[in-house]
Parts: sequence; structure tokens; C-alpha cells
Amino acid sequence: MGTGSTGPRLPAVVRHLIPTIAGLPLGPLLTLSLRSLAGRQPRLFERLGEHRSACYFIDPIDLAFAFTVIPNGERSVVRVVRKSETATSSVVIRGPLLTLLSLLDGTLDGDALFFSRVISISGRTEAVLALRNTVEDAELRPADLLGLRGALAGLVDTGILGALGVVRQMADLNSRSKAPEA
Repeated sequence: MGTGSTGPRLPAVVRHLIPTIAGLPLGPLLTLSLRSLAGRQPRLFERLGEHRSACYFIDPIDLAFAFTVIPNGERSVVRVVRKSETATSSVVIRGPLLTLLSLLDGTLDGDALFFSRVISISGRTEAVLALRNTVEDAELRPADLLGLRGALAGLVDTGILGALGVVRQMADLNSRSKAPEA
């Protein structure tokens, strides 16, 4: 099932930053973040059960690259991969980057996005459900993923969530300005 044309798209100003972001060692940084989270909150990964070793292919359709994620606790691995590297994945999840981030922070409902075809999911349904339930119950904030606490955590959460809110508003305005008039 392909993704529909709805859903927030990255504004041009943000798309111009992507080559800079893509030049960062995203895979190792995200791997360290996920392993650190597993050390602090192992129950999140335990909740995945047998699906901890599943390979999740995450494809932000508005980026030139994708990610594979194996959420295996302190042995978790995140890799930046070509979009064609889906063959070894148990699950494929596709959608606009802002939508996928909104699923992670709980801003949007994954079921509604799936049924409205904003995101597409294929592969092992039980692995997707385990991941969705785990993410929804975790109520993670950016500081949790970065391993921050105290006042610094509050500042980081405010900054990152505020920036994401601005980018979402820009994307929403952009999509409304491009929408056909009735």
C-alpha cells in the first residue's frame, strides 16, 4: 500500500538542511541513543518480546535515505540505508518524516494515519503492533532519547518540541497554500 499525498511535508527551508544532517554519523548516534535508553528503561524493550530482534525498515519518504532499526535492548542497532534495502526487514513503515516523528512523540494517531493512507505498513503485523504499543505506552520525550535529566532535559524538550511544532506549522501552511481550491 503506498502512502497518500496527504500528511505534512518538510518545508523547503528544512529540506535544505537535510544534506548537512545526512553527513552526520546518524546511525551510530541513534544506536548509542537507543542503547542508552535500553539501559535506563529496559522494560520498554522487554515489552517487545520476540519482536526485539525484528528488523524495522523506517522510510521517511521525503528524505533520500531510510533507516533500519533492530530494537534489541542494549544490543539495539540503527543503520542509515538506501531505500532499496528492504529485503532483510521484517516490517516496512513509510511516511513523511514529520508524520513519523509525530508517531514517536504521540502527537498523531498511527491507526488513523494508516487507514487514511498517510503512512503505509507492510510485513509482520504482530511486530508492528508490538512496536506501536511500546511507543505509545513509553510517552518518550526528546530528553529521554538523549539521556538527559533535570533542568537541561526540560530545556531540550522545550526547544526540540517547540522547533518541531514550528516546522509542523510551516508544513501545514505550505500544504494549505498548495491545496486546490474548492
